Amino acid sequence: MMYIDRLIVIFLLGGFALLTMLVLFNPLKVNKKANIWLGLFLFLWGTFWVDEALDILGIQTVSRSFSFVLSFLQFFTPLTFYYSVVYFTNPTFSFSLKEAKHLPLAFLFLVLLSLSFFYDKVDKNSLTTWLTVIMLIQSLFYALYSCEMINRHQKKIQQFSSDTYPISLNWLKYIAYTILGSGIIITIYNIIFTAERPSTYMNFAFLIAIYFIAYYSLKQEEVYPTEPQQAESVFSLDEENKTSEPQKFRLLSEEETELIKQKLLVIMESEAPYLDGDLNLIKLAKLMGVTPHQLSYVINTGFNENFFQFINKYRIEKAKQLLGDSKNNNLSILGIAFESGFNSKTSFNITFKKFTDLTPSEFKKKSSNL
Repeated sequence: MMYIDRLIVIFLLGGFALLTMLVLFNPLKVNKKANIWLGLFLFLWGTFWVDEALDILGIQTVSRSFSFVLSFLQFFTPLTFYYSVVYFTNPTFSFSLKEAKHLPLAFLFLVLLSLSFFYDKVDKNSLTTWLTVIMLIQSLFYALYSCEMINRHQKKIQQFSSDTYPISLNWLKYIAYTILGSGIIITIYNIIFTAERPSTYMNFAFLIAIYFIAYYSLKQEEVYPTEPQQAESVFSLDEENKTSEPQKFRLLSEEETELIKQKLLVIMESEAPYLDGDLNLIKLAKLMGVTPHQLSYVINTGFNENFFQFINKYRIEKAKQLLGDSKNNNLSILGIAFESGFNSKTSFNITFKKFTDLTPSEFKKKSSNL
């Protein structure tokens, strides 16, 4: 069992090291600032297995100063993940004095950690308990708050993207869940078994998690437009939507809104821009000859829908026609997806289910039985 445990630790640390390098060097050149913070998070997360690595190398003791610095750096693991989520959901974010709100807890941790390491006339067990509680509390807080930020992000991207699945950041939410779960489980495990290190089974679970993160981090796409003017248009939409009630905000008159609405309906029927899998608000606005703000306003107020709902309503209707026509029996579900304007089978399945409460396969089977 010890051999298996050591093998898992080696693969785990190797996974952390490789993934940290891949994320920091970012071969895809996407979400650059966010990936720097994600890389720092992965590096710090990997340091929690340093003791086991030293044991494998036969190093039984390390200097007190090294252990102190390492323990203090590990405190910032959840915070680095939080800032990666901040930059994934808002790449224009910049640091200000408001971010100093994160420092008091770090200072308290530093004081208690210093007493634990360098002051012998204190109750070490009591201090260790307090340090563990502080780590757990901040891990839970940043994981939960990160999940809330991702939830808000998933609503926001529906205002400008017709294919939200690749940029939904669900994989980051799973990391947050891992932080939540591991923090609680390790704390309970240590209380019950008074173990200094995770068990073999827990290490194996973390090994699976790290390769899951690797898979999705290498598949990630640029979340927001990189062109400054387009990015500004997208981010300003979120501010407008906060005050979009008719009595507070009216970008266009009723006549102008109706005129653009009718023009949009004509273009959707005659040119079928929804069949473009990469269609977004900016592209459609350019085709319409209006600004992204104007188009978003018309879709929101004239149709009572967001951009994602408006475009995919047409795609789903197109898919339903193709699925219900026996002439298309030679087409696979993926073929139907492409013909309807979807970029992937996954996006197609998720969106179709959301609009119809059926999967494409279920709809096709139901249609063939009529």
